[in-house]
Parts: sequence; C-alpha cells; structure tokens
Amino acid sequence: MRDGPDDDLSSSACRALAAHWVSFLQHDRRRSGHTVRAYVATAHRLIDFLERHRGGPIEPGDLVEITAPDLRAFVAQRRTDGLGAASAARELSGVRAFLKYAAERSGETPSLPRVRAPRRPRTLPRPAAPADAVSLAEDAAEAASQPWIGARDLAVLLLLYGAGLRVAEALSLTGRDLPLGATLRVTGKRSKTRIVPVMPVVREAIEDYVRQCPWPVASDAPLFVGARGGPLNPDLVRRSVAAARRRLGLPESLTPHALRHSFATHLLARGADLRALQELLGHASLSSTQIYTAVDAARLLDVYRHAHPRA
Repeated sequence: MRDGPDDDLSSSACRALAAHWVSFLQHDRRRSGHTVRAYVATAHRLIDFLERHRGGPIEPGDLVEITAPDLRAFVAQRRTDGLGAASAARELSGVRAFLKYAAERSGETPSLPRVRAPRRPRTLPRPAAPADAVSLAEDAAEAASQPWIGARDLAVLLLLYGAGLRVAEALSLTGRDLPLGATLRVTGKRSKTRIVPVMPVVREAIEDYVRQCPWPVASDAPLFVGARGGPLNPDLVRRSVAAARRRLGLPESLTPHALRHSFATHLLARGADLRALQELLGHASLSSTQIYTAVDAARLLDVYRHAHPRA
C-alpha cells in the first residue's frame, strides 16, 4: 500500500489525478504541507482500496461514480487497520475533497454519496479550580524574562479565564479596542461578533500591560505583541502556560483553552443561564454550550462521592 505522494504516480490515470491534486491543494487552496501530505496519502489509499475492491485498475470515471457502499467499505477497512474514530472522520473528509476534485476535473457536477463519519467520543473539558487558574496566570507572569512581558502574559491569561476568550480572539484585539470599558466587542469564529463583560481585574491587567509595553499600540496594530514588537505568536502563550503548569504541579489538561472551559463551567455553577452562556462564549448553537451542564454535573457527582459518608 502506498503511503504518500512520492510513490509511483504513473501507474494509472487516477494516480496522475492525485499528482495534479497536490498542486491544486498547495497553490489554489493554500493548504499547509502537512495537510497536503495527509490528503494525498488518503487519495492513494482510496485508489489502492478500490483496485482491490473491484479486482482491477480503475479510471477517474470510477471515482466520479463511487457509491456509498464503496465508501463505507473503505472506512470499515481503515477502522480494521486500527484507525480511531476521529482519524477515520478526517480520512473521510480527505476522500470527499479528492472525489470532489475528480468530479470537477471530469466536468461533472460533484454529487458525493452520503456516508456518515464515525461517531467521535465526546470528551468533557476539564475545568481548573478558580485558585489554580489565577495561580497559573500569576506564575506565568512572574517567570517572564521582562516585566512588561509578564504583564502581557498576565493580561492575556486573565482574558481567557475572566472573559472566556479563545486564544486567537485575545490575540486578535487591536489598539482600536482601547480604552477598555465595562464590555469588549470580540470577533470569533466565522467572523461572528459578541459582547463580553470585562471585569475590573482584567481591565487593570490590560492597562498595566499597555503602560509597560515598550512598543506603542497603534489603533490598527495588535494589542498584544512579541518581544520584537510583532504580533504575539499563540505558541508562546501555550509554552508559557505549559511551563507554569509544570512549576505548579498542575495537570497537563490545564491548557490556555481550558481556562475558557473553566470560565464557562464556573459561571454555570454559580447559576448562569445557558442561553446567556452561549452568547458569552460565541457558540453558534446551544448544543455546543450544553456540554458544560455535563461538566458541572460531573463535578457535583465527584464532590458527592468524596463527601457523602454513604457514597
């Protein structure tokens, strides 16, 4: 079985099509090198499977006419190979993209057979205790190489925990968002905007960072900058949190995104309305927010098990 785009692509028209797809993904879709390698490897696995499944070579027209049973058999084979549900879902996504490309190259209107992706196990986010969330932010700030960088890291992490922002949302703030008031307009996924409250402690942390920052914050420039004045890399935030987590002996599940989970869980535990929480988090549907009811129930059950004498 071929595992990537460097294999012999001249054995059939389908493999030549996969070779053309590489350029399409790189230049037209601007996919990352990792995504291109993964998608093209998936295309070769599909071609190999169909050749075995049908007992001989296949042509691009066979890709256009692929059936739902064919795709289900392919996914079943990949699961038999040991692929997990999440990986199988990604594999199926790559297959759909390749089949769509094959149809368009043949001048056909893409009409892909409907095959449901394997159900992924839904894992519950692990919230941090309030004291741990604050300690994490303070430790990251104290360990920074320069005071202004410490002030920056504290402000970013308090935004995640105090306002429920995603890392990308916090780093997308610009000087135009200053001066801060009681609320902040945030642009989230799919360019959806929402209003979030800004607690005094968060506002003070951001104002302290702006005072100490050696780089002037222009209205059209990022609010949070790196050591050289460019946009702050989100990997630096993750590394800062990971280092603080190790120093404090906190679980590895306490990531920057877990601070957002903690924001939601703690609000729900204090009686927040689920619809209001949906708005604060910027979720497109209530079903995304409802996972926090399970988190809170799990936390209460854990408290019961440890505290009740008959548990």
